[in-house]
Amino acid sequence: MGNLPAISGKQLIKLLISDGWEVGRKARHGVALTKRYGDTTRVTVVPDKRASLPEGTLRAILGPMQTQLGSKGLKRLIKKYGIK
Repeated sequence: MGNLPAISGKQLIKLLISDGWEVGRKARHGVALTKRYGDTTRVTVVPDKRASLPEGTLRAILGPMQTQLGSKGLKRLIKKYGIK
């Protein structure tokens, strides 16, 4: 993955919701988001905080086990929806 932009958990949650992810449940530590791909459902938990996410956390969320977006996918979402 290339260079990742600094993004907060709240901003990432808004981007993923704009991309079709749905809020599954909320907990103290974060928000569980789900998205269906045919017969498969992907689930990721994003920390619900205003501070920038640590790079390792962001890479894990964007990685193949969770959203499968990668840095290019994140940059595409930012370009398409903007960061609010």
